[in-house]
Amino acid sequence: MNAPRTARERARAELTAEILAAARRQLGEVGAVGLSLRSVARELGMASSAVYRYFASRDDLLTALLVESYNEIGEAAERADDPDAAPERRWLAVWRGVRGWALANRHEYALLFGTPVPGYAAPHLTAEAAGRMPLTLARIVADAKRAGTLAPPPGPACDPAAVTPEMLVILQDMAFDVEETARLVLAWNRLVAILGYELHGHLVNITADDAAFFDYTARTEGAFNGLAFD
Repeated sequence: MNAPRTARERARAELTAEILAAARRQLGEVGAVGLSLRSVARELGMASSAVYRYFASRDDLLTALLVESYNEIGEAAERADDPDAAPERRWLAVWRGVRGWALANRHEYALLFGTPVPGYAAPHLTAEAAGRMPLTLARIVADAKRAGTLAPPPGPACDPAAVTPEMLVILQDMAFDVEETARLVLAWNRLVAILGYELHGHLVNITADDAAFFDYTARTEGAFNGLAFD
């Protein structure tokens, strides 16, 4: 059982949340490249030196924003997943949950999956939060595999050299082989890509109904992973 936080700890947590909220607002105004601790401090009416006591650098602030946003999109995926539903329904629900979060948090989505910030490299501590959304998809396929309902998927085989050994280790508890791992990686990338196209307006004059096309993409990728879509 965790010990109750002190008043100082609560105050620090509240101010940290305020700083992150201000930084997220500025993502929408200047983008990740233009984000600075000084501008966040000005918005909050704080001295820059006070903000530096919470985040030592702009990169530390970006890392915190990444972790917060990865956790939120992961929570959206996990919340949409109903383990008691059929695998194909779970898959579609998770895709829709991720899309709902992305549409409501466009600038945060761009931070996660858009153009990299020059000079910034995300540290390894972001990996756990980043894995929540794709691992939700992987669990659905793993459950279908254990239940014996996973159909042999169509398509060409993947060159084993195309997938890193690290990916196999990450998914080892789900007993996926190289081919299954590659298909999941492709599905996750398709999900990220189709949302990026939609959010950045690249589907204009291409799709008449973005939501319907998104669902089509989700079903196609689900079938490619062996789920029983009609």
